[in-house]
Amino acid sequence: MAVDPRNASTELSTDALAELAHEEEFVHGTVVRAQGPWRIAARRLRRNKVALGFLGLFFVVVAICLAAPVWADNVAKRGPKDNNEVGTVTVDGKKKNVVSPDGVPIGPTWQGQYFLGADGNGRDTAVRLLYGGRNSLLIGISAALITALLSVVLGILSGFFGGVTDSVISRSMDVVWAFPVILLGVALGTALGVNGLKLGPITLAEDSKLIPVLIIGFVYVPYLARPIRGQVMALRQKEFVEAAEAQGAGPWRIMFSEVLPNLTSTIIVFLPLAVANAILLEAALSFVGAGVRAPETSWGTMIAEVIETITSAPHQTIVPGLMLVITVLGLNVFGDGVRDAFDPRAKIRVEH
Repeated sequence: MAVDPRNASTELSTDALAELAHEEEFVHGTVVRAQGPWRIAARRLRRNKVALGFLGLFFVVVAICLAAPVWADNVAKRGPKDNNEVGTVTVDGKKKNVVSPDGVPIGPTWQGQYFLGADGNGRDTAVRLLYGGRNSLLIGISAALITALLSVVLGILSGFFGGVTDSVISRSMDVVWAFPVILLGVALGTALGVNGLKLGPITLAEDSKLIPVLIIGFVYVPYLARPIRGQVMALRQKEFVEAAEAQGAGPWRIMFSEVLPNLTSTIIVFLPLAVANAILLEAALSFVGAGVRAPETSWGTMIAEVIETITSAPHQTIVPGLMLVITVLGLNVFGDGVRDAFDPRAKIRVEH
């Protein structure tokens, strides 16, 4: 469902932005000169109703997950870790076992308690779904931001200085690139999940949610650092960089005041896709026990915990799987819309 970063074209050249800046639009038969690439990109994105619709769908998912404590305290009356194997619930005036004597949990009741049914331990599926979504979204967004930060720093250093610096960074990224993302993530998650992480003064317990954040943020770095490196190498030869050097500006000032602003569009295009891929990878890691650990929950752990009862209680797998699909689909479609908005060749009509 997610776009493979190996195939995602996120690099936007300076020439492309220049073409955006000089694009003309027709309003009531009059040619109007656009004021800049950002304004044109905003108009393009505003005209892409499909992309905005899926962005709205993603925000709905985020809002619902943020409301998890409200639902748990005021509607379900249960927390995400509250077991209730021998409890009962009233449905249409009849009392029903939350978990039947043969171990089959109740399905959706479509009322406050057990709205989406229960799991094998009698925990409310809707409550766990919302709290699990909070964890999945938090890990995905945090990991994508870490990926963007590390990629920008390494890509700029590698592309600007070249030589030994470029060789060391590029070869290190090639080592990470050589491993399949899921296998590398599982290997790191399993190793750190046993002993935790101890790095100088930093100590993380084996069940810390920061561990999957750091793992996912790290394994995706080469996928953004490489296009940034190529773009910086092209920008390094531009006249505005030579002018800054002629005025006596140092390399660090040039990198972060002249080069970095020209990478903003690339980063913006990449971020929605990075968040989608990070959420999917977190689900995969949690599914195999290398991500979020019990008693915490996420969409991946929910699917893993009920895989054995998929035939007798399919709702336990369908519900978190559907939420995962909706979230990733919303981010991917919006990411495509952002990419098209910054592409001067996009066929979306620009209007006021």
